[in-house]
Amino acid sequence: PERAAALLEWVWREAVRPYWGRQRRVLEADVVARTARAGRGGWVSVLDSLRPGRTRWLGRNRLQVNLHAYPPREISGAEMLFVPVTPQRHGWVSWDDGERYALVYPCAGVLTDAGARAVPAALGALLGPARAGVLVLLDSPMTTSQLTAVTGQGLGSVGRHLKVLREAGLVVGRRTGRSVLYGRTAAGDAVVAAAGPPEPR
Repeated sequence: PERAAALLEWVWREAVRPYWGRQRRVLEADVVARTARAGRGGWVSVLDSLRPGRTRWLGRNRLQVNLHAYPPREISGAEMLFVPVTPQRHGWVSWDDGERYALVYPCAGVLTDAGARAVPAALGALLGPARAGVLVLLDSPMTTSQLTAVTGQGLGSVGRHLKVLREAGLVVGRRTGRSVLYGRTAAGDAVVAAAGPPEPR
């Protein structure tokens, strides 16, 4: 047990902890992306997008998890876990037969693709890179805390950016329960579109 504990501690110290801040932000961004997709297309849309071309909701309590012609499994009463991972692979399934099943899928969201969150140079020059980055991200609605997690900026900084963008008519906030979701207005969309594509890296 002592050697196993020492090994796990070493793995954490050398292979996980140095990268955990970034990995955690990627995972949080995945939650944001899946939540936004559920709001637009429902839970079925989320299931269909976990592993595109492989997972698919078939209706009548049936979920396709891969393209193999295996016999279907009846898993009523078992736990079904959905496990996001940061490496961009196709994902896989695993199980403890009859007790627990897991669908492992690659993260989505703005932090998995640097191009998806890149800021056009002209927009960065106009608004400042940090504020422009917030505006670019708001093509899908997000809360202040979600923006903080995704951008790595402080809560106060994100709040100030949102205040300026709202006053300029580029962003609007809508209350949903105890949270406020911020999204771009038509004017905000037009400003981002007019700035052109991001600079190539």
